[in-house]
Amino acid sequence: MIEARELLRGLAERFPPRDTPWQGEGRQAGVLVALTDEAEPRVVLGRRAQHLPLHPGEVAFPGGKREPEDRGVWETAVRESEEEVALPPALVSYQAQLPPLVTRTRYEVHPCIGLIPPGLSFTVDPAEFDSVFTPALSLFARREHFRLERMLYRDEEVYVPHYEIGSDTVWGVTAAVLAQIVNVVYDAGFDLKRDWKALPEV
Repeated sequence: MIEARELLRGLAERFPPRDTPWQGEGRQAGVLVALTDEAEPRVVLGRRAQHLPLHPGEVAFPGGKREPEDRGVWETAVRESEEEVALPPALVSYQAQLPPLVTRTRYEVHPCIGLIPPGLSFTVDPAEFDSVFTPALSLFARREHFRLERMLYRDEEVYVPHYEIGSDTVWGVTAAVLAQIVNVVYDAGFDLKRDWKALPEV
């Protein structure tokens, strides 16, 4: 049986975890793609609180904006994850770091991929999330759950990835990150047909 670390080896080799220090100004954020350390990894996702002014009820990774005291990308990602879903930073094993994505609101989002022990209990911060769930990562490699939708973005048409998982729609940056991961890990072969940096945010 293939272990999670072996499954992620290609991803780690292609996108090594650099623990990039924050540089420059502007809107910057780190998100944690937390995968359970088991043969069939699960991914931690949350449903954004309905009272939030931006993207209420949408599915997202734990994470958030850079704070002045944050020294690097991973520090932001794990700090926010602890605040939002009570995931202790000490339990996160750094595995890979994808290139940043720039959202339509000009946030530079850095996806950090880490392994966590299976079977953890999560406690959501109601100020941020309504709930948390952990679907199998392999679900996002299944073509029947995936679609590209043409959307108008700054007077141009772009292809935006969407997943339908149960009653949830996962789209935008979150879907783009998951599609990039499963393209490497499971050789899913999704043709995203777009510029990674010209994508409406989730």
